[in-house]
Amino acid sequence: MRFKDKVVLVTGSSHNTGLEIASLFIKEGARVIVHGSTNETVQEGVEKLKSIGMKNFKSVSADISDIDQVRRMFLLIKNEFGRLDILVNNACNQGIGESFENMDFSFFQHVINVNVMGTFMVSQQAVKLMMTQKSKGVIVNLGSNISTRAIHNRTAYITSKGAIDALTKSMATDLGPFGIRVNMVAPGYIFTNRWDVLSEEIKIRRRKNVPLGKEAKGKDIAEAVAFLASDCASAISGVRLLVDGGISAQHLPVDVDF
Repeated sequence: MRFKDKVVLVTGSSHNTGLEIASLFIKEGARVIVHGSTNETVQEGVEKLKSIGMKNFKSVSADISDIDQVRRMFLLIKNEFGRLDILVNNACNQGIGESFENMDFSFFQHVINVNVMGTFMVSQQAVKLMMTQKSKGVIVNLGSNISTRAIHNRTAYITSKGAIDALTKSMATDLGPFGIRVNMVAPGYIFTNRWDVLSEEIKIRRRKNVPLGKEAKGKDIAEAVAFLASDCASAISGVRLLVDGGISAQHLPVDVDF
């Protein structure tokens, strides 16, 4: 097992892709900390993991946009495990809302506070713990392919993911001399419960945007995260790994490419 006895924190791991990432690390022998923003969401994730036979994990709740809650979370991690080997920054606000001209400032600010400030604060607390260890650790951020290929009516989210691109590079540069690797996985479409409300027509149209003809599953993203966190990627830092079925390579989808 690639991660036997490693201590892994996956933020936003109570559902969807985060839950898949946590599950893979558990299967690979890690001691995983499952995180959600509230006790209720964390408990939902705990029940889902138990229902599929997962056992080797702990749970914690914290609003990652609140520095006091982040600090308390890391105090619990330090007291329970004494170390942190891998951090996966998956938690985010999807920022689904109004178009730019109608977007309320408070909405924009909240998305940035969770996605950018939250990633920064969680990472900084993780680094403080990692730097006390002989084996320094690995951080994998979750970005998005839309940080370089914008879509409509998602200004706050797109802005936040562009910041994660830059933050990843800066972290990798500053933390490399200490032996801490930092990379990013940038997904495109991922099949989650948010697809349940989509019509078949919309699903078919979305898939035409993907050269491979299908959206990623949570497990696909989890495998990419695990690779970058593993010893197989020991010389890789500061990269943006696209997992989008070829969307970013394509200029136009097949039905409009005349």
